[in-house]
Amino acid sequence: MQGGGYGGLFSQLVEERIAEARRKGEFDNLQGAGKPLELEDLSHIPEELRVGYKLLKNSGYVPEEVQLAKELIALQDLIAMCEQDDERRKLSKQLSEKRLRLRLLGEQRGWGSLAAFGQYEKQIRERLEGADQT
Repeated sequence: MQGGGYGGLFSQLVEERIAEARRKGEFDNLQGAGKPLELEDLSHIPEELRVGYKLLKNSGYVPEEVQLAKELIALQDLIAMCEQDDERRKLSKQLSEKRLRLRLLGEQRGWGSLAAFGQYEKQIRERLEGADQT
């Protein structure tokens, strides 16, 4: 067969359908038309896991470690503002439990030390505090 067999025939059919849709204006007024594509950097995710990652992310799933990190920051803020000793102790206990859970997750997933998270958190807080002062 000429034109690459069924693949060539299929490609030709697809091209014809695209040209027809373009003539009919079916590509006009599409969401995001004329805007650059927002490509997400997934290089940190193994190739075989990227499709699953995108599906989970698009459905609103948040990995446990991300949720724990958010909760750690919120608990630290609550402790800093807390005026009652009993409540501060309760929050401190919750903070310790969440830190332990995050550390265990890190060990299970082979992250090694979570010291980088602490440094990252410190940098974010410094930037936010600097933004408040301007």
